[in-house]
Amino acid sequence: MTRFTPAELEAARDRLLPDVVAGGLRVLFCGINPGLMSAATGHHFARPGNRFWPVLHLSGFTPRLLKPAEQRELLTYGLGITNVVARATARADELTAEEYVAGGRTLADKVTRLRPAWLAVVGVTAYRAAFGDRKAGVGPQEGAVGGTRVWVLPNPSGLNAHWTTATMAEEFARLRKAAEGV
Repeated sequence: MTRFTPAELEAARDRLLPDVVAGGLRVLFCGINPGLMSAATGHHFARPGNRFWPVLHLSGFTPRLLKPAEQRELLTYGLGITNVVARATARADELTAEEYVAGGRTLADKVTRLRPAWLAVVGVTAYRAAFGDRKAGVGPQEGAVGGTRVWVLPNPSGLNAHWTTATMAEEFARLRKAAEGV
């Protein structure tokens, strides 16, 4: 992986990271917003400590461990990636409540247009803020977004100490089984 200087990472602040999407996906994964490393590389979940890619593989969504630079391969498995808020920041706590709400509306429009079978929001706090559901927890949600079923997953950031890679993979696997109709 390319090493970036602090100045190069800071230069990626507020950049927009293109979605990896197509119509009719099995699962559209939705992060909170891109980090500076993701914005600098152009790849989702690119920070080395982020567990998204290992968890995706361990849960059975992908047959092998993908690198962030291979993100477009997700489309061949019926998977995609977007974010609640498009702009890159160093930390999610730099986002405003208004950005989450506006991001939730944009996400609902995107989901309505793309029609994935499942929307998987990685981060319960982001889901709560974007959709005003303060009681939401990890797992399948009662309501839908844009007519699509919703599953909230734990945030795969290395900063999330409440979930191990193994327990996160178990929750991702629950979603995979639901998406496969198992």
